[in-house]
Amino acid sequence: MINEETYYDEWWQEGDQSMEDTHLAHWRRVLRFIPDKDLRECSVLDFGCNQGGFLRLLYELRPFKEAIGTDLARRSIEQANGRKGDLPIQYRLTSSPEQFEHRFDVAFSLAVMYLLPDLQEHARKMKQALKPGGVYYATYADYPNNPSFPLIKERINAHSAVPMQEHTLDDIAGAFFKEGFQVSIRRMIPEEFVELSPVSIWYRNVADHLQFAYEQAYLFQFTAIDKEG
Repeated sequence: MINEETYYDEWWQEGDQSMEDTHLAHWRRVLRFIPDKDLRECSVLDFGCNQGGFLRLLYELRPFKEAIGTDLARRSIEQANGRKGDLPIQYRLTSSPEQFEHRFDVAFSLAVMYLLPDLQEHARKMKQALKPGGVYYATYADYPNNPSFPLIKERINAHSAVPMQEHTLDDIAGAFFKEGFQVSIRRMIPEEFVELSPVSIWYRNVADHLQFAYEQAYLFQFTAIDKEG
């Protein structure tokens, strides 16, 4: 189980900068599905922030009051803090967002859920980190149900500092239901053409790529219900 003593230099062996470069378009796409447009009075958490690029982009598009990004990769956190300038962002080397008790109005984790071995623990931590009524948005790729899953898993496990988990949608929803969250979900169906490459390192064929893009890219919305409200 990942804990605060389990750190690594970088998450992706080919370099976390390459991952940030390839995820920029994904982050912009995710934000099209996020209904929260005005974050000026909000405290924001990015769980699994890597080099901090998402929070910098978010501030550019939807400025917030303050934000904290957490990650377990030492070099990535160093890079994130070196790039934030005077933005109201802190980047922390930690796996424990619950230490910021009831601080956040909105939280994100983008392409992180499939690396978490203990969903119940994660749901508990996020419930403690969010304010009552706070909302947590988490993307999840349902790769285990894609025919190219063996290829995807092999590549991730060969290059990642953390092994891939095989969660189902029910596993994820169930963990958050147990912690008293209201759980909602949507598919992130493309509005634009899906770009292909001559040789794919992730998918066996175009059909598998399209199956992921149109059927297996999900965005969860977890709302921390205020039991006293």
